[in-house]
Amino acid sequence: MQLALCTWSEVEDYLKSSTGIIVPIGSTEQHGPNGLIGTDAICAEVVGRGLGERVNALVTPTIAAGMAQHHMAFTGTMTLRPTTLIAVIRDCVVSLAAHGFRRFYFVNGHGGNIAIVQSAFAEIYSERSMALDGREPGDNWRGGIACTLRNWWLRPPVLALAKELYGDMEGLHATPSEVSLTQHVYPDHIKHVAMDPAPPATLDFADAFDFRRRFPDGRMGSHPALSRPEHGKRFLDAVVGDLVDDYRKFVAA
Repeated sequence: MQLALCTWSEVEDYLKSSTGIIVPIGSTEQHGPNGLIGTDAICAEVVGRGLGERVNALVTPTIAAGMAQHHMAFTGTMTLRPTTLIAVIRDCVVSLAAHGFRRFYFVNGHGGNIAIVQSAFAEIYSERSMALDGREPGDNWRGGIACTLRNWWLRPPVLALAKELYGDMEGLHATPSEVSLTQHVYPDHIKHVAMDPAPPATLDFADAFDFRRRFPDGRMGSHPALSRPEHGKRFLDAVVGDLVDDYRKFVAA
């Protein structure tokens, strides 16, 4: 169920039976020679919606801009500053918490978001822990909020499938797994580009200009020419199936 396609009264009814909600978060950034700029947001959204359908949970609109400063030397990339992204996450969570949501299950599509999202959770928890203004523990501001982050491409079934399909050519960015998932979702937008395997990836880059010097076409040790839309369907089924019990346990905790 998509929050954006519900009425306020439908959301009010939903909260009578569940206080859990799925929040897809991604990025809008370059993804190599054949990867769509929206790859990270697309992947998070399709995984989040697929999970929502399986567990009958509400899914928020995707937070499509992430912390992607290191890709800014590639045309079309959009980024939020870390402090801005923390504020966006905080405000989204607090807005929904004010209505009674208690369990916020973030499905992430971008590695650059991980530290920032965790920092946002820390800000939210700190703000609530320090709200010593006399409000009762059961009110909407202070009652039992929990947030968690799941990075879809790091789930064990996804890692195993990527190893099976691509071996050592999965890489770290603009990977064939994520490009395959977008090809499954948007088969009319598949890009066919000839390319050789990329040099091995490293993680010791600094700013956007250093990143482009090290990775001239945007890939980090990946070979996304191996991507196939049928692979994307397998990745989607694998990760959604993996997250079903995880979501239910988180909401029930």
